[in-house]
Amino acid sequence: MSIDLEAIAAERERIKADYLQDAVDRPESSARGLHHFALICSNVRATIDFYQGVLEFPLTEIFENRDYAGSNHFFFDIGHGNLLAFFDLPGLDLGPYAEVLGGLHHLAISVTREKWEHLRGKLDAAGVEYMVESEVSIYFRDPDGARLELLADPLGEMYGTKVL
Repeated sequence: MSIDLEAIAAERERIKADYLQDAVDRPESSARGLHHFALICSNVRATIDFYQGVLEFPLTEIFENRDYAGSNHFFFDIGHGNLLAFFDLPGLDLGPYAEVLGGLHHLAISVTREKWEHLRGKLDAAGVEYMVESEVSIYFRDPDGARLELLADPLGEMYGTKVL
Protein backbone atom coordinates (compact mmCIF):
# COMPACT_ATOMS: atom_id res chain seq x y z
CA MET A 1 0.00 0.00 0.00
CA SER A 2 1.42 3.34 -1.06
CA ILE A 3 0.60 6.58 0.71
CA ASP A 4 0.61 9.81 -1.30
CA LEU A 5 2.12 12.20 1.25
CA GLU A 6 1.78 15.20 -1.07
CA ALA A 7 -1.96 14.58 -1.49
CA ILE A 8 -2.37 14.18 2.28
CA ALA A 9 -0.51 17.45 2.91
CA ALA A 10 -2.61 19.24 0.29
CA GLU A 11 -5.84 17.95 1.86
CA ARG A 12 -4.61 19.09 5.31
CA GLU A 13 -4.12 22.60 3.92
CA ARG A 14 -7.62 22.55 2.36
CA ILE A 15 -9.10 21.46 5.71
CA LYS A 16 -7.24 24.27 7.48
CA ALA A 17 -8.53 26.79 4.93
CA ASP A 18 -12.11 25.50 5.24
CA TYR A 19 -12.34 25.15 9.02
CA LEU A 20 -9.52 26.72 11.03
CA GLN A 21 -10.25 30.23 12.27
CA ASP A 22 -7.74 32.75 13.57
CA ALA A 23 -7.75 32.96 17.37
CA VAL A 24 -9.31 36.46 17.31
CA ASP A 25 -12.20 35.22 15.13
CA ARG A 26 -12.68 31.85 16.81
CA PRO A 27 -15.89 31.59 18.89
CA GLU A 28 -15.74 30.60 22.53
CA SER A 29 -16.25 26.89 23.15
CA SER A 30 -19.62 25.77 24.47
CA ALA A 31 -17.79 23.44 26.89
CA ARG A 32 -16.42 24.33 30.33
CA GLY A 33 -13.73 21.66 30.19
CA LEU A 34 -13.19 17.94 30.36
CA HIS A 35 -15.21 16.57 33.28
CA HIS A 36 -13.79 13.08 33.00
CA PHE A 37 -12.47 10.70 30.44
CA ALA A 38 -13.57 7.12 31.20
CA LEU A 39 -11.57 3.98 30.47
CA ILE A 40 -12.17 0.33 31.31
CA CYS A 41 -9.75 -1.57 33.53
CA SER A 42 -9.36 -5.24 34.36
CA ASN A 43 -8.15 -4.79 37.95
CA VAL A 44 -9.13 -1.92 40.26
CA ARG A 45 -6.17 -2.31 42.64
CA ALA A 46 -3.59 -2.55 39.84
CA THR A 47 -5.10 0.53 38.21
CA ILE A 48 -4.99 2.51 41.47
CA ASP A 49 -1.43 1.33 42.17
CA PHE A 50 -0.36 2.56 38.74
CA TYR A 51 -2.24 5.85 38.45
CA GLN A 52 -1.94 6.95 42.07
CA GLY A 53 1.24 5.11 43.06
CA VAL A 54 3.40 5.58 39.95
CA LEU A 55 1.89 8.60 38.19
CA GLU A 56 0.84 10.39 41.40
CA PHE A 57 -2.72 11.16 40.25
CA PRO A 58 -4.71 11.14 43.51
CA LEU A 59 -7.72 8.83 43.72
CA THR A 60 -10.67 11.11 44.49
CA GLU A 61 -13.69 8.78 44.68
CA ILE A 62 -14.91 5.24 44.07
CA PHE A 63 -18.53 4.07 43.97
CA GLU A 64 -20.70 1.50 42.24
CA ASN A 65 -21.31 2.10 38.55
CA ARG A 66 -24.98 3.07 38.20
CA ASP A 67 -25.21 1.27 34.85
CA TYR A 68 -23.76 -2.11 35.84
CA ALA A 69 -24.28 -3.70 39.25
CA GLY A 70 -21.05 -4.83 40.87
CA SER A 71 -18.91 -2.57 38.71
CA ASN A 72 -16.77 0.18 40.21
CA HIS A 73 -16.56 3.74 38.88
CA PHE A 74 -13.51 5.57 40.22
CA PHE A 75 -11.73 8.82 39.56
CA PHE A 76 -8.23 10.32 39.57
CA ASP A 77 -7.37 14.02 39.72
CA ILE A 78 -5.28 14.98 36.66
CA GLY A 79 -5.20 18.69 37.48
CA HIS A 80 -7.13 21.84 36.63
CA GLY A 81 -10.46 20.30 37.64
CA ASN A 82 -10.12 17.41 35.18
CA LEU A 83 -10.60 13.76 36.05
CA LEU A 84 -9.56 10.44 34.61
CA ALA A 85 -12.19 7.80 35.40
CA PHE A 86 -12.27 4.02 35.19
CA PHE A 87 -14.84 1.26 35.21
CA ASP A 88 -14.21 -2.38 35.89
CA LEU A 89 -16.87 -4.55 34.30
CA PRO A 90 -16.65 -7.91 36.09
CA GLY A 91 -18.22 -10.87 34.35
CA LEU A 92 -18.18 -9.38 30.85
CA ASP A 93 -14.97 -11.17 29.78
CA LEU A 94 -13.76 -8.21 27.72
CA GLY A 95 -10.81 -8.64 25.40
CA PRO A 96 -7.51 -6.78 25.70
CA TYR A 97 -7.08 -3.12 24.81
CA ALA A 98 -7.03 -2.44 21.07
CA GLU A 99 -6.66 0.66 18.94
CA VAL A 100 -9.64 0.84 16.61
CA LEU A 101 -11.30 3.53 14.53
CA GLY A 102 -13.28 5.69 16.91
CA GLY A 103 -11.28 4.35 19.86
CA LEU A 104 -8.55 5.72 22.05
CA HIS A 105 -5.13 6.34 20.53
CA HIS A 106 -3.58 7.92 23.63
CA LEU A 107 -4.18 10.35 26.46
CA ALA A 108 -1.71 13.24 26.64
CA ILE A 109 -1.38 14.75 30.11
CA SER A 110 0.58 17.95 30.68
CA VAL A 111 3.09 18.07 33.53
CA THR A 112 5.86 20.49 34.44
CA ARG A 113 9.36 19.68 33.26
CA GLU A 114 10.40 18.93 36.85
CA LYS A 115 7.46 16.56 37.35
CA TRP A 116 8.18 14.98 33.94
CA GLU A 117 11.71 14.10 35.08
CA HIS A 118 10.41 12.85 38.45
CA LEU A 119 7.73 10.66 36.87
CA ARG A 120 10.20 9.32 34.32
CA GLY A 121 12.24 8.09 37.28
CA LYS A 122 9.14 6.48 38.79
CA LEU A 123 8.40 4.73 35.48
CA ASP A 124 11.98 3.44 35.49
CA ALA A 125 11.68 2.25 39.10
CA ALA A 126 8.38 0.49 38.30
CA GLY A 127 9.89 -1.22 35.24
CA VAL A 128 7.46 0.46 32.84
CA GLU A 129 8.75 0.52 29.26
CA TYR A 130 8.45 3.88 27.52
CA MET A 131 9.59 5.90 24.54
CA VAL A 132 10.80 9.51 24.74
CA GLU A 133 9.89 11.70 21.79
CA SER A 134 11.20 15.24 21.11
CA GLU A 135 12.64 15.40 24.65
CA VAL A 136 9.24 16.51 26.03
CA SER A 137 6.99 13.47 25.55
CA ILE A 138 7.09 10.11 27.27
CA TYR A 139 4.82 7.47 25.73
CA PHE A 140 3.98 4.32 27.69
CA ARG A 141 1.11 1.94 28.44
CA ASP A 142 -0.97 1.45 31.56
CA PRO A 143 -1.53 -2.03 33.09
CA ASP A 144 -4.29 -2.76 30.57
CA GLY A 145 -2.38 -1.47 27.54
CA ALA A 146 -3.94 1.98 27.10
CA ARG A 147 -1.32 4.34 25.68
CA LEU A 148 -0.49 7.44 27.71
CA GLU A 149 1.73 10.45 27.13
CA LEU A 150 3.29 12.71 29.73
CA LEU A 151 3.95 15.98 27.94
CA ALA A 152 6.29 18.58 29.43
CA ASP A 153 4.79 21.34 27.30
CA PRO A 154 2.40 23.84 28.89
CA LEU A 155 -1.33 23.37 28.38
CA GLY A 156 -2.29 24.82 25.01
CA GLU A 157 1.14 24.20 23.44
CA MET A 158 2.67 21.23 21.66
CA TYR A 159 6.29 21.02 20.55
CA GLY A 160 6.57 24.80 20.45
CA THR A 161 3.32 25.32 18.55
CA LYS A 162 0.42 27.13 20.18
CA VAL A 163 -2.61 24.82 19.77
CA LEU A 164 -5.05 26.76 21.92
